[in-house]
Amino acid sequence: MFRATLKSLLSRKLRLTLSAFAVVLGVMFVAGSIIMTSSMAKSFDAMFQGINKNIDVQITAKPKLDNTGSDTPTALIPASEIAKIESAPGVEKATANVFAGGARVIGKDGKVAQGFAPRFGSNWTGEDDLIQLREGRGPTAANEVVVDASIAKSLNFKVGDTIGILTLQPKKEFTLVGIFGYSGDRDTLGGSQVVAWTLPVAQELMLGQQNVYTDVQVRADSGVSQTDLKKTMQDTLGSGYVVQTRDEVNEANSEDIQQALSFVNYIFLGFAGVALFVGIFLILNTFSMLVAQRTRELALYRAMGAARGQVIRSVLFEALVIGLVASIVGLLFGIGIGYGLGSVFSNFGGANIDLQLTVPLSAIIASFVVGIGVTLVAALFPAIRASRIPPIAAMRDAATPDKPLTTITSIGGGIFVVGGALMAWGLTENGSLWALLGGVLLVFVGVALLTPIISRPIVSVIGRIFAWSVPGQLGRRNSSRNPRRTAITAAALMVSIALVTGVSTIVASASKSISSAVGDQLNAELIVAGQQSGAQPPTFDVATLDKMEQADGVDKVAAFYYGPARINDKRSYLQAVNDPAAAVELLGMKRTDGEITRIGPNEVVVDDDTAKDQRLSVGDEVSVQLVKGGEENYRVVGTYEKSDAQSGFVAGEDAAQNFQVAQPAQAFVKVDDGASVKDVEAEIKTLLADSPEVDVQDQSAFIDQITGQFDTILTFVQILLALAILIAILGIVNTLALSVIERTRELGLLRAIGLRRSQTTRMITVESVVISVFGALLGIVVGIGLGAAVVQALKSQGLGEFALPWGQMGTYLVLSVFVGVIAALLPALRAARLNVLAAISYE
Repeated sequence: MFRATLKSLLSRKLRLTLSAFAVVLGVMFVAGSIIMTSSMAKSFDAMFQGINKNIDVQITAKPKLDNTGSDTPTALIPASEIAKIESAPGVEKATANVFAGGARVIGKDGKVAQGFAPRFGSNWTGEDDLIQLREGRGPTAANEVVVDASIAKSLNFKVGDTIGILTLQPKKEFTLVGIFGYSGDRDTLGGSQVVAWTLPVAQELMLGQQNVYTDVQVRADSGVSQTDLKKTMQDTLGSGYVVQTRDEVNEANSEDIQQALSFVNYIFLGFAGVALFVGIFLILNTFSMLVAQRTRELALYRAMGAARGQVIRSVLFEALVIGLVASIVGLLFGIGIGYGLGSVFSNFGGANIDLQLTVPLSAIIASFVVGIGVTLVAALFPAIRASRIPPIAAMRDAATPDKPLTTITSIGGGIFVVGGALMAWGLTENGSLWALLGGVLLVFVGVALLTPIISRPIVSVIGRIFAWSVPGQLGRRNSSRNPRRTAITAAALMVSIALVTGVSTIVASASKSISSAVGDQLNAELIVAGQQSGAQPPTFDVATLDKMEQADGVDKVAAFYYGPARINDKRSYLQAVNDPAAAVELLGMKRTDGEITRIGPNEVVVDDDTAKDQRLSVGDEVSVQLVKGGEENYRVVGTYEKSDAQSGFVAGEDAAQNFQVAQPAQAFVKVDDGASVKDVEAEIKTLLADSPEVDVQDQSAFIDQITGQFDTILTFVQILLALAILIAILGIVNTLALSVIERTRELGLLRAIGLRRSQTTRMITVESVVISVFGALLGIVVGIGLGAAVVQALKSQGLGEFALPWGQMGTYLVLSVFVGVIAALLPALRAARLNVLAAISYE
């Protein structure tokens, strides 16, 4: 039995290779994601170990706020503590530093370079074995600065140039006196951008106050261990500081990198998941057809004494071999793609990180578990079906006909209902992401199982579009001949189209909701805002706000400041507004209780939903901890109706002084009646010349800016669609190729009675296109349903409008026709080249 199975397997190498391709892709992405993230993490670990090799202990102040999403510390070390550290026993040297995020260099084009590279400002401490001057000298005056080589090269700055920089303060200009790099001929460390001033200037610009530091790096005396020095520092400084050994600092940095890389990891695992899920349909269909074609062969095995278990093991052995080979090939490709992408990311933005290729055991185990597991699961049902072939079938010429669809329809309906219930729960406030994903998966499986019952009538209707000739009529009938086969083949395309249609529906609904919210609730003709591309929010000068309010044609201006906060021991954000009355009018805020047009010091207003969740009423007090200052109590003086345009806690402008950046991030401008909006826009644009991170725009441009952020999500999903379509094409190719073999005698007879080669090609092409269009239509319907469910669940979160992406859905339908044509090329060519006499005598 083993030898017969092996011989049977080797006789169908090409067909099984096509099936294995989907598994190869899935394993490749699984292995590649693990290998890439592991290699990059190891490379960053090596880089941090090199950076921190000369320190034994690092001291920072215990933060006032955790997880602010910024590189700027929320607590600082006063200069008075430095003497204590230096005089403590076991200390050889203590170096106090200013190193904080948020220094944005303005290019020669007057704009801040876009990107997500960390941007730091620091004090210049001179050269050492890590930092090396490439040109010029270090800064000695308040108007001088040095930058790293990555900034100088990317923005084309040279020593002697005047350079503008944004920090906690508005734009200031400095003379560039030096350009530095790092050991190993590196222009940057991990892609970061660093500028450095004299110590007083760095403290003023990056920390907002003098005689304070972000950290102190301590080197131990000879013979003093890191652990001992850490304990000494803790005893010396008390509980208000975080003391870490070099190893602990490296470990913390490693965890940060792992967290940053996890996003990339999720992307590749998403590719893998789609490839494997779609691949299951391809393998299931392939094995189902092979079992059907081998009915007589398997029946002979049974007649010769083979037990059902042997038949099952025979089919599963074939699947095991395919899965094993696909896992090995996928792992090898995964190593290549992991190293290649790791190299790209390691050198992105001139990071120049020495990539250390790592193939962890987890990548190898995951490759074989995923590859073999998916293949065996997909082959299980065909294997069970093969074991049920009776020995008497060996005497029949035709394959065993399909069984009624009652059972599979009932099972599909049950799975669909369970999946829908899981989705509904996952979309609730108390639901989980895993419930949502599991529900989506079960919905897809349920739809796939329900598809055979509807495939014959729908495919017949679709086929009539192409049935204007005899080959077209034959192709239409062939596509509806076997509903199970057609349904499983179309399911691969259905999954991909459903995913992208669902996301497109959500995006279209979000865009329409934003447009409605801006049009219905926003009473401002102009909006000043920018797109955040880093940890620091885009802001503009407070002085510009004063000039804006006094500009000709301006009626009112409501400017908002934003800052992370801890409110009643919950992580949150606090907004501060310059003119509450103007904000109420321009943002359409509706009062529900108290007073919202006047907000005094240490007072806040809050939307009614938040007030209800936190059981707050007018007159209650909330504890507020901002980035700067101590914890303070704010009194709730009013509540307003939550809307798409405005929600959350809002304080007066005085609260912004304790924000990380005490500058407005957005402004809404009401133009005087009769004034030209274009003229006012041009005037404000002039006022914002020294605030290159923000711009003024009308409502339509503001909507485009917000909705433009959805394009990235849609692009990612469309890339997933392209991958799934590739696998779907392979599935259709495989189905048609096996179908051609199955119908060899039939095709020979058709050729013998006059069907020409070109007509045979058209017949196979029509069959392929009908299957492809059926899969696309099914995917669009399922995608609309999924998108509508998400939109309905998120209605309370601002997704109040439902919209369909008609243009994109039309594109997907047209694309499905091309997919069908491409998939039919090889099978149609093979069918057209059949030898008529040999085909007639084929068994």
